[in-house]
Amino acid sequence: MTAQFSNLKSLCILRLSAIGDVCHAVAMVQQIQKQYPEIKITWVLGKVEYRLLQDLPGVEFIIFDKSKGWRGYQELRQHMQHRAFDVLLHMQVALRASIASLFIPASVKIGFDKARAKEGQWLFTNRTVEAQQNPHVLDGFLAFARAIGVKTEDPHWLMPHGEQDTEFVKANIDHPRYAVISPAASKAERNWHAEGYAKSADYLASLGYQVVLCGGPAPLEVDLAKQIEQRCEQKTLNLVGKTSLKQMLAVLENAKLVIAPDTGPAHMAVTVNTPVIGLYAHSNPARTGPYLYQDNVVSVYQQAIEQQQGKPLNDIPFGTRAKGELMHLITFDMVKEQIDKLVKDQRHLLQ
Repeated sequence: MTAQFSNLKSLCILRLSAIGDVCHAVAMVQQIQKQYPEIKITWVLGKVEYRLLQDLPGVEFIIFDKSKGWRGYQELRQHMQHRAFDVLLHMQVALRASIASLFIPASVKIGFDKARAKEGQWLFTNRTVEAQQNPHVLDGFLAFARAIGVKTEDPHWLMPHGEQDTEFVKANIDHPRYAVISPAASKAERNWHAEGYAKSADYLASLGYQVVLCGGPAPLEVDLAKQIEQRCEQKTLNLVGKTSLKQMLAVLENAKLVIAPDTGPAHMAVTVNTPVIGLYAHSNPARTGPYLYQDNVVSVYQQAIEQQQGKPLNDIPFGTRAKGELMHLITFDMVKEQIDKLVKDQRHLLQ
């Protein structure tokens, strides 16, 4: 650790959401813990994300419930009374997070570099991370660890879940080889169509996989899963809305592969080293793709964004989102090609 931070005793992390992003942040947290296990870490995060991370070793969590409006800020202020942190890592540019940072007492508040400190985040910090050229979200987070003197390395995760979660998998999935399709993101425009998912499920079944559908309880997710089931020729196991986040993590951990759009379960799967075939049209997978499995991505992003912007990808600001209904540009043959490649490249999937 640099001399400036050599005596750090306490550290607060402010990253409220979302599931994929907090999964990225865990890799950073655990690198800090590995190099400097004596630091006391407190993490302010959302209530849904807490359900996934609540047993993370060596971290105290404080829940910030944005649905409570101003009362949520009042509760945060109460939690922070009589506390003082050496450093705050302010890792979310949303204005609500910056307002929350006002109630976190820390002598040093580190945010993104000015080019990435959107929504005026730079006004709420007194230090910044190093400027980076077109980083993946996870690499952007690792810069926060380096800002306090941590020598970072390739990310890895130790994600907590209990024996009861593993037992859930054993009780509900009796096939030795299964693949997961997590079809729905939080925004409908990011979702591929039911026909494509159903064809992919049937193809996986033809290769000898049990296909398991996973997702949350939102009506959008439940409805899409039902549509997929209705179109499948082979029987699928529909667990959408029927698992906790930790149960879903255990399901993903024991799967042979996962197919998903840009959604939380895709990044959860990465944390437990399960190969992911990510489906991308609106966001650049170089920025938000499944970190360890970029080679497996099916992406029409470049095609879509170049058409919309009228210029080559290299001339478009990194992270620019494509707009409109675009997921239909992904074909079943594109996904089939990645399934075949993944099975061929990783022979252990057939064991």
